[in-house]
Amino acid sequence: MSDNVSDYPTDLRRKRILFRATHRGTKEADAIVGGYFTVAAATIPEAKLAEAEDFLEVPDLDILDWVMGRVPVPARWQGTVFDDVLAFYRAMGTT
Repeated sequence: MSDNVSDYPTDLRRKRILFRATHRGTKEADAIVGGYFTVAAATIPEAKLAEAEDFLEVPDLDILDWVMGRVPVPARWQGTVFDDVLAFYRAMGTT
């Protein structure tokens, strides 16, 4: 989690998103999805919060398959918060 207290989400909806993102069920998804949302939850535009909530409903294995390139990203998730998660993963230097 960020050391900067101002980076931590203060509203309930963002806190819920952060909790769900960091408690996925697999260590890999916690690191990738949770890592992204730990950095971004406080600053996600209001208009993208519903999209983020929907994304968090996607099973871990699907997300991991997309991130690892084992399965093409469905059209539904292209150009969405998934792109931000993928960019975060790539910036981690693990690809």
